[in-house]
Amino acid sequence: MAEERILMDAAAIGRTLVRLSHEVVEKNKGTDGLCLIGVKRRGEIVARRIAGLIKKGYGAEIPCAGIDIGMYRDDLVSGYFVPDARVNRLGFAVDGKKVVLCDDVLHTGRTVRAAIEAIFDLGRPASVRLLVLVDRGGRQMPVSADLVGKNIPTASSEFIDVRLAEIEGEDSLGISRASE
Repeated sequence: MAEERILMDAAAIGRTLVRLSHEVVEKNKGTDGLCLIGVKRRGEIVARRIAGLIKKGYGAEIPCAGIDIGMYRDDLVSGYFVPDARVNRLGFAVDGKKVVLCDDVLHTGRTVRAAIEAIFDLGRPASVRLLVLVDRGGRQMPVSADLVGKNIPTASSEFIDVRLAEIEGEDSLGISRASE
């Protein structure tokens, strides 16, 4: 990998998450019936942070959980394997809920497709909105985010590196180019 350029430091990520938390409440016309589901791992952290900010700003406790989409990926699962929805126990029902699906980076759309499939295996939500920290473009599926922290168009040879304190010990967002 070549040298990485930092595009967002911890303060910028913090401000972005605060803005997104307000947008979640605004787009859903309040907090009633709202729940957050994050794609494990970093998407779950984003969801938990958004839930914390909504609690702090609005006093509402929003159900929040992570979802494992590994068994739903069309590029990882063979025709001989049927995903088991029981691996995803959220601790709350999604039936009739306004689900905000959270992830760190939106690229091809395959992760989002898999996550939506996993959610619908758990129940029938009233709606599903997509929140991402970064939209880097490059779609292979007809997917777009409803709530975007930052749009960073990238070439296929570039990588977005999201580091979160809960995993890497620091918050930052960078872009790097694959070495030739």
